[in-house]
Amino acid sequence: MMIFEYLKPAALLGSLVYSLLGIVFVVVTFIAIDRLTPGNLWKELIEERNQAIATVVAAMILAIAIIVASAMH
Repeated sequence: MMIFEYLKPAALLGSLVYSLLGIVFVVVTFIAIDRLTPGNLWKELIEERNQAIATVVAAMILAIAIIVASAMH
């Protein structure tokens, strides 16, 4: 059956590995963007609660996640 194909250990392990790689890539990219932009994004997001920067960062992370998902597919 096609449903049980995804429950095979090799497919499950591959999905977990690609998921972890995708998460690591998104975090590393966020850190790189934080270093390249003037100011401190993390401080602006957490301490200052800057909604505009939060929206831009969310769009950036979503775009990177879509690119990573497309590359893995």
